[in-house]
Amino acid sequence: MDQSFLEYLDLLELLLFFSGYPLIYLIVKSITETAWSKKVFKTNISNFLPLAYAITGVLYVGLQVKNLYPDFSSEHIQSAVQLPYLKLWALLSILFFIPALSKKIVISFLHSLVFFFFILKDLYFYLTGTLLLESVKNDMNIYSLSLLINFCAFVFMLITFLGVKKLRV
Repeated sequence: MDQSFLEYLDLLELLLFFSGYPLIYLIVKSITETAWSKKVFKTNISNFLPLAYAITGVLYVGLQVKNLYPDFSSEHIQSAVQLPYLKLWALLSILFFIPALSKKIVISFLHSLVFFFFILKDLYFYLTGTLLLESVKNDMNIYSLSLLINFCAFVFMLITFLGVKKLRV
């Protein structure tokens, strides 16, 4: 297969997991500023954002392990990895499980902007006429799924927190 096509598929995988987080982050941060949210949750629910981002990172690692299975040799890994720096950057999302890092919520937002940049880049190239509409449609489908994945990860963290809170009472 063509190397650029494999790189494009790897980029789509990265966008699928990480490009939707900035919008989820901004929505949750704007909701947590309301008095209703502070009254209902009695805690800042935006504190769960980095943990939800780390969960999407774990899901991404699971996909990569599934793709590499059953051959985990270094030669196979080197041939399978098309965008090594972006994949390494994506793997760093797991570090948001570390409490000291997850307390700095804005760092997770900044980390995900790298992947959101590729969506914006494709939109720019479409508007300047150098990219086909099909590519932008594909990006928007991937972005929609990314929003769903990141929203579900956040809801999972919220439900887990509320469940643990109920068990403590």
